[in-house]
Amino acid sequence: MKLRAYKKEDAALICRWIRTEEELYRWSADRYNKFPLSEKDIENNYLPQLEGGRFFPITAIDDNGIVIGHFIIRYPRDDDNSTLRFGFVIVDPRLRGKGYGKEMLRLGIKYVKDNFTVKKIDLGVFENNESARKCYESVGFKECNRREFEMPIGTWTCIDMEMEGE
Repeated sequence: MKLRAYKKEDAALICRWIRTEEELYRWSADRYNKFPLSEKDIENNYLPQLEGGRFFPITAIDDNGIVIGHFIIRYPRDDDNSTLRFGFVIVDPRLRGKGYGKEMLRLGIKYVKDNFTVKKIDLGVFENNESARKCYESVGFKECNRREFEMPIGTWTCIDMEMEGE
């Protein structure tokens, strides 16, 4: 597996991987609030953030160049360079449970540690996404906070997780 910069054509695959409204919210929290998600929705979300230079969408590909996963790395606060946040973490549903998510995250963590100077890497995962939480724990993330998150389909508990960046 390798990581490369997200390309516009990746959006079509990502949209197909989000099969239900619940999956949309597990993946994006309240960033889209529209199901089904379209390629244009992703592009409209990513483009303005890319211009700021604090948002880095990443695509995972297998050894044959086939897209198998996606996530973003971003600075969560404009005035703070000490933390990077992973988000929009998704793997092709046909490949879930086979270690691809762990490998993608390990490569993402290595990428951050090799290319950025941050004290912390963090992410959020909903309590109702047990497999994702276990995946994050397996690569070194530890729970640091819980908070209620109000979304159009109900109130979910978000588990904030973090690890050292340096």
